[in-house]
Order: sequence, then structure tokens, then C-alpha cells
Amino acid sequence: MSLELRERDLDGFFEVPFAVYPADSPYVTPMRSDLDRYLDPARNPLMRDGGGRLTHFTARRDGRPVGRLVVHTHPASNLRHGTRRCQFGFFDCDDDVEAARALFARAEAFARDQGCDELVGSFNLTAMQQAGVLTDGFAGVPYTDMVWGPPHLPRLLEACGFAATFPMSTFEFDVGPETADRLLGPRQRAILDDPDWTWTPISRRHFKVRFEEARQCLNDGFSDNPMFVPLTPAEFDFQAGEMMWIVDPAIASLVHYKGQPAGVVICIPDLNPFQKAVKGRFGPTALFHFLKARLRRRRAVIIFYSVKQALHGQGVNGAMLHRVTRALHERGYRQCGVTWISDENTASLRQMEKLGARRLHRLHLFRKAI
Repeated sequence: MSLELRERDLDGFFEVPFAVYPADSPYVTPMRSDLDRYLDPARNPLMRDGGGRLTHFTARRDGRPVGRLVVHTHPASNLRHGTRRCQFGFFDCDDDVEAARALFARAEAFARDQGCDELVGSFNLTAMQQAGVLTDGFAGVPYTDMVWGPPHLPRLLEACGFAATFPMSTFEFDVGPETADRLLGPRQRAILDDPDWTWTPISRRHFKVRFEEARQCLNDGFSDNPMFVPLTPAEFDFQAGEMMWIVDPAIASLVHYKGQPAGVVICIPDLNPFQKAVKGRFGPTALFHFLKARLRRRRAVIIFYSVKQALHGQGVNGAMLHRVTRALHERGYRQCGVTWISDENTASLRQMEKLGARRLHRLHLFRKAI
């Protein structure tokens, strides 16, 4: 059976997960239109404005798509963290060692051509990148902005010479007033009772202003986090700008202290049921499935939450999560997911413990020196 690698084969690239994963697997594809944007260096600001390089490969066996891989550089990250790293992403593959090795051989050649000395992933090509390869929790149904892959992917990576590093977890918790109240202590109650703290929903009408404030809070609050690179307005808008059409103002908010942005929680309805139903394409039935998902929404997901560093340790995170969790309950949501948190982020892990959250997925980055 012959194996062929094609570069920039977008049609085959999109079809790989449908060809190699069962229809009832938890995998949820990005929308094809989003993949088209992410993989276009002229439109993706990480490449267009940041000087990065990008390509993608599809492996076909006897014409059938059996594997895919993106490889790219992120100069701003290398400069900030003193690395010479090349990143890979969107690694999906049949349980086929030959196909995986062929894909990574091309990726490693690309990385060496860019002067890099390591290849690390998975990073999925946006400023707020989906990160990691699933290593446990394969039965967990992912929320929007979470990755899923079958158990053989870590084995393939190890067969290609990669080693697991940087452990992370996603979480899920049940929504209810009692869950929200677990977050309340004296500092959180004082913030909620203090008129100097004001809470502003993220609505479509003021979306651009609120999201610029959200970017400022994210850049400041995450500045010392491992691997973080401050986001430019163009990078942030590239992914987050689309949230304007799906945001539920009741569950996403900015908190201001004495009139200045202090913290943010970006929580949105889980769109995965819609994306799974339409198989990643906007077709004649897309509007029907979108409305159906809105009417039946029971799951939401916290994409990120952040507090400016000057206000760390004052109970702001707990106060924000308390308000969001109560709002989720009032809006009829029953479960909420939280995107990846690294094992190094002890403060966020404490918040998960207070919420009674259960680990949904275990993930790792995979690294190889080249």
C-alpha cells in the first residue's frame, strides 16, 4: 500500500479526522472556514505580522487521507523565552507508524531549515492556542476550544522520538448556587459588596471596547505564565472577534476597579454540539442546527479568566467565578468546562478544587530535540 505526502492539501487535511476516527468518537472538527483562515499565512496574524513561517502536510495511503500535521514558527515566543523552537499542531493520524514518521520527518526538515533545535506541540495556530496532546480521559466529551485525540496518538509520538512534558488538565464542574458559594470567603464578599468594583457584561453593542479591555487584562495577568506571549490587537481579534456572534452577555464579564479594567472571565456556550452536527461546514442545515443548539444549551465553557497582577491574591478570581457560576445557573446551564490549566498554575488549580471540579482530560506537550 503506497504512502504519499502532500503539502498544502487543504481538502485532504480537513478530511483526515473523518477518515480515521469513528463517527461516534468525541472528536469535534474546527469549522472548515476557520481552518482555512488559520492555515493561510496571509490572514493569520501570527504569521502575517509576526514573521512566522507555516506549512501543513497530509499523508495519503492509496489516496485515502490517513494523517495530517501543521508545522510553524512563532518568533515572538522564541525571542521572549530564549528558545529556538518550532511548533507542530493539528496532529491527527490513523494508528499508522509509517505515516506518522513520514509526517514528522517533513516537519523536522522544515524546523531545521528555520534554524530551530527542537520541535514541540501540539499548538493549534491561534493567539489563545489550543495546546497539548490528550494522554488520559479519552472518554471525556470536549467543550469548545478543547482538543481530543485517540490513545494511539501519544504512542505514535513516542515512536517518532518525542517525549511528554508540561502536563495540563481540562476540568468540568456542575453549575448551581451551592457551587458558586464555595468560592466565597471574606475577601470575595468584600469585593462583591464594594461599589468601587463594578461588573460589566460583554455585549455585542460594546463588544470591541470590552474585548480590548479583556486583552489588556489577559496580557497583564498572564505575563509571567510559562510560554505566554502578549497578544497584539490583531492576534486577539483573529480568534476572539468571532465570539461576538455567540457570546451570552450574562455569563461573560469584565470587572472594573475604580473605573479601570481589573479582570475578565470569558465564558461562552459550548458550540461543539453544533459543530459536530454540521461536520464543520456551513451548509443548508447549519442555521437549523445552530438554533437547535442555542435552544438546548446546557453546557458552557470558560475559555480563560485573568486578573491584573497588581490585584493578585486579593480574592478577585473567586469573586468573578462566583458571579459567573451563579449567572450560568440562572441561564439554565448545567455543566461548565474549563480549558487547559497547567500543573504549574497552582492558583487556578485551587479555584478548581473550590468549585468541586473534576478533571476531564489529561494532556501533555510532546518535545523532540532535532
